[in-house]
Amino acid sequence: MIASTRQRLATGALFAFLALSAPALAHPAHSKAAAPAAASLQGGQEQQAWINDPHMHAFYDLSREAFANGPAKVDVDGFEQKAFAIFRDFGPTMGMAPLKMQDHLKLIPRQVVQIVREDPKVLDSYANFVAATFGPQ
Repeated sequence: MIASTRQRLATGALFAFLALSAPALAHPAHSKAAAPAAASLQGGQEQQAWINDPHMHAFYDLSREAFANGPAKVDVDGFEQKAFAIFRDFGPTMGMAPLKMQDHLKLIPRQVVQIVREDPKVLDSYANFVAATFGPQ
């Protein structure tokens, strides 16, 4: 249970960090001096934009599909590659190059596999998925 909670918090923090830093990462002209102001990892417009984005809903749907035959039968490599395709499509939506977005989210698919294997109820609803990957809302 503790490992599961730590994993969720780590994944949530990663998604939150990426949501908050995406605009700065998207534009090479931004210098450290022009970095966005510090923001709470507990939410905000940037994180909500990620949560509401159809690409994140597609990633949830993909996750449900990957686990349709049970946790032991997940094709992790296939799931990861399909997730990367979603992440590449998501990049321009958030002002990032497709491969840059894929690179920033590259650990998420396997973390989601671990989270869902520990707690399959994560896939019972999009709200559960968001709580497990972005943290409580």
